[in-house]
Amino acid sequence: MKSYVITILDNERSKAAAQRCIRSANSHGLTCDMHPAITPKDDPESIASDLGIPTDKFQNQYSRYLNCLSAFLSHHDLWMYCCATDEPLIIFEHDAVVVGEVPVNAPFNRVMNIGKPSYGNYNVSMSLGINPLFSKAYFPGAHAYMVKPRGAEKLIEAAKIIAAPTDVFLHKTSFPWLEEFYPWPVEVIDNFTTIQAERGCQAKHGYVKEKYQIV
Repeated sequence: MKSYVITILDNERSKAAAQRCIRSANSHGLTCDMHPAITPKDDPESIASDLGIPTDKFQNQYSRYLNCLSAFLSHHDLWMYCCATDEPLIIFEHDAVVVGEVPVNAPFNRVMNIGKPSYGNYNVSMSLGINPLFSKAYFPGAHAYMVKPRGAEKLIEAAKIIAAPTDVFLHKTSFPWLEEFYPWPVEVIDNFTTIQAERGCQAKHGYVKEKYQIV
């Protein structure tokens, strides 16, 4: 299964983190390439308007508006690619690190989280393998997940109505078929953010104020 890591190509820290993600993926037998991120420089409001995606839910106290919208559109770009190629794929964000075997042959339904929660409180499954989404009511960070074309289609359709920050958008109320794999084969290792505001950073498990940078 092909995998892509969303990368801000003109940001050296993003590229370095993405290269680390790729190395970790390769070491566990995955083929992984960078996927150019949409950034505030690309006028994400115009892109969203052209796609019929509302932007009101991206204005919140935890993230920077244009950065958060750009991140969502970067994921949306890969959902469209998934539909266009009619092949399942794995989506990583640049701070993801593969630490175990990714279940590429697992018979998941449409969209399945494979990333260990990166912020806040979360639940642990009592059952190994594929489970209904269990760690939170929504994705515990959108740093690592698998998506099939039929899942990508549903996400694209819903984006025209309920678009929101990617992890919160992937909510089991909206998509009761969301799944999660346990134990998580992917973790986040981060000391900077290109999306969150300071309040959003404070809930991150890797946050240390003196060492964590908002870039």
